[in-house]
Amino acid sequence: MQVQLSHPARTVEVKGPKRAKELLRELNLVVEAHLVIKGADLVTEDEMLYDSDQIEIRPVISGG
Repeated sequence: MQVQLSHPARTVEVKGPKRAKELLRELNLVVEAHLVIKGADLVTEDEMLYDSDQIEIRPVISGG
């Protein structure tokens, strides 16, 4: 699957299928600190992702 990351901006290819949380762990990202987006939809950490998917990963940003 093609995975677009924003910090730092880069695109990587990852072999699927795998769950969203497995993808984040493989990329050494904290599951609770990132959003996984497939197409225009936010996915849960247990959702399966496949080789044909276009994925975007964004860090969770909070402010006060």
